Amino acid sequence: MNGILIDTTLLVAYERGRFDLTAFFKAHPDTPFAMSAVTVSELWHGVERADAARKKVRTAAVETLLDIIEILDFTEDIAREHAHIWATLEKAGERIGAHDMMIAATATTYGYALATFNTKEFKRVPGLSILF
Repeated sequence: MNGILIDTTLLVAYERGRFDLTAFFKAHPDTPFAMSAVTVSELWHGVERADAARKKVRTAAVETLLDIIEILDFTEDIAREHAHIWATLEKAGERIGAHDMMIAATATTYGYALATFNTKEFKRVPGLSILF
């Protein structure tokens, strides 16, 4: 494992007080952490959907996360891996969400484990290492 890619589900659980993100980071002190650019989009979507009071809190939370966690762009290599995952799942008669395939492709391209509470979807991706 080259690092850990943080999925949106962990960050939502953290916002709701159901996951201790700080303790998780401390439990892996020498491990690089990152987020997919797709996860960043999902987080900003949550900000945009919030009412005015919640929007302020969510904006601050997202900006803090962006300051401390590396963001991995959706590159051509990740796009190729995404196409491979997509075709593989399609041939097997399996489907997962388009965003989830992009996040999985980011993790597998970098050799990162994916930290997620959405194991139902992600466990379908061959070769993807999942935490939780």
